[in-house]
Amino acid sequence: MNVRPLACALIACLIAMPHADAQKKRAAKPKAPAAPTACSDFYASANADWLRSNTTPPASGSTSALEQLAARSRQQQLELLDAASKSPQNNVQKLLGDFWASGLDEAAVERDGAQPIAPLIARIDAIKNAKDIPPSIAALHQVGIPVVFNFGADVDLQDLERHIGYFAQGGLGLPDPAYYTRNDADTQALMGRYRNYIEKILALTGTPEAQIKTDAQAVLDLETRIATASKSLIDLRDPRANFAPVDTKTLAKQYKRLQLGDFLKAQGVTDDRVSMANPQLFTQLDTLVGSLKPAQWKAYLRWRVGDAMAPYLAKSFRDAEFEFRGRVLRGLAAPQSRPQQVLDAITLAAGPMVGHEYAARYYSPATDKRAEDIAKQVREALGQALDRDTRFSAAAKAEAKTKLDRLKIEVGTPNRDLDYTVQPMGRGSFGSNMLIASTWRHREEMKRIGRGNADRRWDVLPQDPSLAYDITQNRLIVTAAMLQPPVFDTTKDAAWLYGSYGALVGHELSHGFDNRGRYVDSKQELRDWWTPTETSAWDGLSKRIAAQYSGFDYPELKGVKVNGAQTADENIADLAGVELAWSAFGSAEPSAAKPAQQSFYKGWASLWPQRMTEEIARQRAATSVHAPGQWRTNGPLRNQPSFGEANACKPGNAMQLAADQQVRLFP
Repeated sequence: MNVRPLACALIACLIAMPHADAQKKRAAKPKAPAAPTACSDFYASANADWLRSNTTPPASGSTSALEQLAARSRQQQLELLDAASKSPQNNVQKLLGDFWASGLDEAAVERDGAQPIAPLIARIDAIKNAKDIPPSIAALHQVGIPVVFNFGADVDLQDLERHIGYFAQGGLGLPDPAYYTRNDADTQALMGRYRNYIEKILALTGTPEAQIKTDAQAVLDLETRIATASKSLIDLRDPRANFAPVDTKTLAKQYKRLQLGDFLKAQGVTDDRVSMANPQLFTQLDTLVGSLKPAQWKAYLRWRVGDAMAPYLAKSFRDAEFEFRGRVLRGLAAPQSRPQQVLDAITLAAGPMVGHEYAARYYSPATDKRAEDIAKQVREALGQALDRDTRFSAAAKAEAKTKLDRLKIEVGTPNRDLDYTVQPMGRGSFGSNMLIASTWRHREEMKRIGRGNADRRWDVLPQDPSLAYDITQNRLIVTAAMLQPPVFDTTKDAAWLYGSYGALVGHELSHGFDNRGRYVDSKQELRDWWTPTETSAWDGLSKRIAAQYSGFDYPELKGVKVNGAQTADENIADLAGVELAWSAFGSAEPSAAKPAQQSFYKGWASLWPQRMTEEIARQRAATSVHAPGQWRTNGPLRNQPSFGEANACKPGNAMQLAADQQVRLFP
């Protein structure tokens, strides 16, 4: 051991010094911090085992109980597809099993090369004049490759009971139209790399080498023309500003060269109106069809097909696509594993098929009934809470009660299933299977368009963990994947389920009646049904909650507090969720003993344990509308007298605010 001279002298001096009585006694070791208790830090106390067992993964920078639920769902999907490939039990499983096996057979994918897109390229090569261009555009949309513009189904903002088709901007290879017109050095460098990527894809799709640079410039020129007629990303944020219904019968006359009337027929759409919020763009596109040479359109369409299908073709395509879209645009260091890539592809093209079989494999009717029963009880608790809510005027309260009476609960899978009639896939060509599945999904999407079809499906898949309030349809959606631990743990007692799942239900239902739900009334019409009374009461409540949470230290960050104003709406929903679930539990088990009461709150805490790096914590502190897990747990409970009673906490303890400091939504 190397000891410095000064240190040696100091040690010798200390040895030679006579020891006084006080010095004979060893200095007392600093006391270890007291173990957290229910009354000092319920989050740390209730989640002690999880926090001991889990560390921050270096790859993602964060982990949590709900992130682990999502990972478990992905693993279940992998197991489902593997089983379907080995011993399919029905036609849908046969389709999925073949799809899965074809994607994992990388040798077959290499042998397939660019063959899956050969028929599409041949059609593009057959374009002779301007009249041939629109049918090619329509045909590519049919197979799930949107070119030139986007067209999809979404809710009709004038009639929330139906979906209409939305003609929207698209057709660009870059995510922001502004890239095409900026002149700064960084953008110009990006555009240079983008040009290189276009050239690689054009070469892989069969463009002669001598023509590649000319065609790449033609692609960039056409995309720039589209971009200059497109709205900025900021302008696209407001759905109302991007909703402009027009009669479909006028499209054929107004956009003759683009043949939009025939486009709708090709997609199977017969509705009487669509939305077109940027007619200037489509006027420009209509002009371009007639003014640009067919050769330029052919180069563009060939590029868009190659780019869209690159992740599902041979390695040369995949490498080119990842180098630009993965490494440059998304900052990824390496591609995902092959099974994850194939799963993502199947989810994109045939996600509802996977959801159908996922629910059949992992979701039981008993779970469905139990989950629906608890959700209905929480809905009833919300009705009772609205009756006694002093923040609502008589008129607003009547509207809220009517809206609640009409609120639907859908658990597990969508109420209306899809048509799974699909062309057989086989195991020979993953790229061809991708096109078959994409064609099917586009067909089913187009069926959403029309009156009475707004509730045709969810905007989430059954295999993705989700519990959400659908504001336009006034319904609660609970996916099959969400109904497993920690959200719905059937090994726990009823109190735990109310505290975990029930409180999440209450959280989401409250959004139908908060400062977001105020904009859709009981008739599912867009209007603000609040009066100044509700607005004033909400502002006061939001300020009190914001002040509470702004005093909380942000985990992993020194000197940083939770942004109470940024997280106020979700914090209010958390408080509502716990209150409503506790009320529902009290009605279901009015004589619950202390252990059951404590179990209720442990169920709530079990949702929120998390680990994260300082970098991730800093990102979330700046941007997330949710408080960190510690305060999603503790924040609402500090305001609950019932929590203090269940755990024998005294006013003034960290977990029990004094009565005059507590915030209650439904006293």
